[in-house]
Amino acid sequence: MKLLLINPNISDSVSELIRSEAQRSASQGTEIEVLTAPFGVAYIETRFEALIGAYAAAQLAAEHHARFDAVVVAAFGDPGLTGLREALPVPVTGLTEAALASACLLGHRISVIAISQRIQAWYREVVESYGLGTRLASIRALDHPLASIGDVQEDHAQALKALAERAVDEDGADVIVLAGAPLAGLARSLRGQLPVPVVDGVSSAVRHAETLVALQPGTAQRGSFSPPPVKLNRGLPPAIARLLDRSA
Repeated sequence: MKLLLINPNISDSVSELIRSEAQRSASQGTEIEVLTAPFGVAYIETRFEALIGAYAAAQLAAEHHARFDAVVVAAFGDPGLTGLREALPVPVTGLTEAALASACLLGHRISVIAISQRIQAWYREVVESYGLGTRLASIRALDHPLASIGDVQEDHAQALKALAERAVDEDGADVIVLAGAPLAGLARSLRGQLPVPVVDGVSSAVRHAETLVALQPGTAQRGSFSPPPVKLNRGLPPAIARLLDRSA
């Protein structure tokens, strides 16, 4: 089994965190490849940045999906996920969708721990888009400048743990979701240190992607996730144009 994880931002240090956690989480024999966006921002905090990341993810997915059994959008917020699910002939999931799916199997009230205050409104909208707004206990986030996106865990480990503890004590969280690729692997470090289960997006996405491939559920030929209709297009990267023309 071969899984493609796409980092929709330009931070190579974050891609290394994704790769490390994905390889630790994957089943024996599963091959992991991580690709970094060729354009965009260092990390995604806003709706507009997510729009840019979604296009970067679409370009990489169009160029490389044929070599893989499933694709993972490796950023919290899942930029471009639903569109890729329409267009690609392989299963697609993302860090938010997979982490929330895991969390739903572990408890009822879910709290998300994030890396910045600005990110919260967009994250809340994403959770609500998955129909889980009523199960969201809280979103708590760091309120400190991020000197290096690849070093968030090391720089703010105690603050992140404290936020999780407050989510349990003050918000009634049954499960903690650590949000974002920069926090990949932190759940392993916190295991046994918090009074509720802790979920990581990368490990959840890898395992759920493996399950989707193994289930062989088929692809949508009708309904809202059927492939986009063939129509005239102009100015698109060649790989995206081929995908839309169904010749990829």
